[in-house]
Amino acid sequence: MVPKIKDIKVKDDYKLIVLFDNNQAKEYDAKMLIERHKSFHVLKDKMIFSMVKVDAGGYGISWNDDIDLSEYELWKNGRDVENVMN
Repeated sequence: MVPKIKDIKVKDDYKLIVLFDNNQAKEYDAKMLIERHKSFHVLKDKMIFSMVKVDAGGYGISWNDDIDLSEYELWKNGRDVENVMN
């Protein structure tokens, strides 16, 4: 079972630190996603990229109604990192 997202932090170079409700943190590199998928191209604008929010219930993250990622994607493809949210 995939834990839900508790918090998110934007880092340089299109990376996200995702804190899950089991207190595990993962780093997700969104750069390839932005380059390869047309619907994510708008996130090349770092101002827009930085506007990411955790969805209600922690089931994913989103930038707007059209651009989002699931908690599963972030959990499965994120790299384990030390919890840097504190």
